[in-house]
Amino acid sequence: ETRQAVTALGGRCEIYPADVSDPEQVDAMVAAVEQQLGPVDLLVTSAGIAEVNTHTELDFATWQRVMRVNLDGTFLPVMAVKDGMLARGYGRIVCIASIAGLAPRARMIAYSTSKAAVIAFLRNCAQAFAPAVRVNGLAPGLIVSDMTADMDETMKQKMMDTGMIKRMGTAEEMAETVLFLLSDRSSFTTGQTLVADGGRVTLP
Repeated sequence: ETRQAVTALGGRCEIYPADVSDPEQVDAMVAAVEQQLGPVDLLVTSAGIAEVNTHTELDFATWQRVMRVNLDGTFLPVMAVKDGMLARGYGRIVCIASIAGLAPRARMIAYSTSKAAVIAFLRNCAQAFAPAVRVNGLAPGLIVSDMTADMDETMKQKMMDTGMIKRMGTAEEMAETVLFLLSDRSSFTTGQTLVADGGRVTLP
């Protein structure tokens, strides 16, 4: 579906399946991309899963699963491309975090913790890779997506009501924000996590 949409717009879309929590698969994916398309100058890490449960329901297997995808799935792609970026003296990385990484979520402890770790990771990378490679993050709020499709409607409405804009965000709005962070329009920005949540985090 994505490939068809990109092709219809006159672009090129290649798909490289990989488990981003598996080091060997990530390395193989990056090698395949570079062989076919050339060096990776821009990277967006966006894999993520969420588990909703109370602290009494949260078990170690769930914790590990969320951390593998959300945190390892950010760490491994960044590590796989950063040496090439540094050697070429150019690179732009955007890590998708969440507002859950900025405020506690009692029913999403593993998810919230993983996203807080992503924010800390990208800040450290920004300092370590500077000035050649800029690393930033995006912390979306409630977005129309596969992840939120099965969410309880009452919960969705409550979340929308507590924001300033009173609606869910769209994937297109998030994409525009990511493009800004990848572009030279944000040339003086690194180590930052931009919040796009309709004004929820700023409210008490």
